Amino acid sequence: MTIKLSHSALAAVVGAAMAIGAGPASAQDIEFISIGTGGPTGVYFVVGNSVCRMVHKEAAEGRSKGRQHGIRCAAPSTAGSTYNIGQICGGELDFGVAQSDWQFHSYNGTKQGKVGKCDNLRAVFSVHPEPYQIIAARDSGIKSWGDLEGKRFNIGNPGSGQRGTTELLIEGHGWTTDKFAVATELTSSEQASALCDGNIDAFGYTVGIPNSGVQVATDGCGAYIVDLAQDEVAQNLVAQNDYYAFTTIPSSYAMTDGDVKTFGVMATFVSSADVSDDVVYEVTRAVFENLDDFRTLHPAFANLDPATMITDALSAPIHPGAQKYYDEQGW
Repeated sequence: MTIKLSHSALAAVVGAAMAIGAGPASAQDIEFISIGTGGPTGVYFVVGNSVCRMVHKEAAEGRSKGRQHGIRCAAPSTAGSTYNIGQICGGELDFGVAQSDWQFHSYNGTKQGKVGKCDNLRAVFSVHPEPYQIIAARDSGIKSWGDLEGKRFNIGNPGSGQRGTTELLIEGHGWTTDKFAVATELTSSEQASALCDGNIDAFGYTVGIPNSGVQVATDGCGAYIVDLAQDEVAQNLVAQNDYYAFTTIPSSYAMTDGDVKTFGVMATFVSSADVSDDVVYEVTRAVFENLDDFRTLHPAFANLDPATMITDALSAPIHPGAQKYYDEQGW
């Protein structure tokens, strides 16, 4: 939702602009955009706020050079992928970060019980790989999906991508949540401490690596990541869907004797056809013109490459505003 500010809000805008290092602009020239992210300990939160940082860096108002785009940006913590898509398609958010599988399902209407069909959903670019990780307590004895039976397992909060992927695995194995001793719905910021406090035995998490929440559990209380290379449901998901792929997590991070193989998706940055081409162009330009700075804001961004960011895992049509910038670059 793009908001034109009234004169009555000018004082607040000026204060916010000064706080981000950009000078004041006239009220009619300023637009606020909103980006849906995820839990405050997750990489989605960093993605959204990093995009805002690049948008604000590009702003010319009050400077001798820069872009006269007049855009101000906020990226609050949200419930995650499917929530962000729903809010974008409902006009409550302008942009959001979402797993590549949920981008596909929303645009194509293939999982309407989990995410609504959205013909207006538009891709902007992809970001980092996101392996699905089962993090198990040190003495839990969990070595495979089957070992979760009778355990206390956090399936994730409603609206999160991790919840959606976990439910696909539950269904694929022919299970219901009754297979677990307890199926909790903790958020990504709550689950690691719950594991270390002995309140759950494991949690599923779709997130880029490294991630501080995972490291709280692995470094803090000896938790480890479960290998899913031989899981038949995971193998079928990868074989049947282009938006999934197997990935290897190094043993030093997984807290195991050897590297761990699991499957995952990509984090993608999405918008709506209802968001203006000019706004999407400026946001896209801000990220790619400052990509070296963007890469330094999280280790998961270190290997970002425009060649893959504008092609990989984008199943919705590319927004015309983003396409305009890519065309200008000859990409």
